[in-house]
Amino acid sequence: MSDIERIHSTDRMSRIVKHNGTVYLCGQTAGEADWDIQRQTKECLKKIENLLADADSAVDRILSVTIYVRDMKDFAAMNAVWDAWIKDHPKPARACVEARMARPEILVEMSVVAAANG
Repeated sequence: MSDIERIHSTDRMSRIVKHNGTVYLCGQTAGEADWDIQRQTKECLKKIENLLADADSAVDRILSVTIYVRDMKDFAAMNAVWDAWIKDHPKPARACVEARMARPEILVEMSVVAAANG
């Protein structure tokens, strides 16, 4: 399918899929066992920025974000990092839910949909 572009693909998934001017990022995590929710959130956001650049998009082009946290007790700490990161950008639609993670050291995961540039 030539109208679908898959970037950074593995046998299991693509980290980026582009279709009709929309960019879909796979869930981003940063699950080092000794990192707290704020460090993990910062690392997830850095990964998102880098993937958006690889997809010819940017933070100000994000349409929606789904955030999964392992425990809602970390909601405020995660939001502190998120709010600082997004403050100078248009605000996307966002959902945040508590979820069981694939590995116990993962405290946060983010999935992004964005518009491609041009």
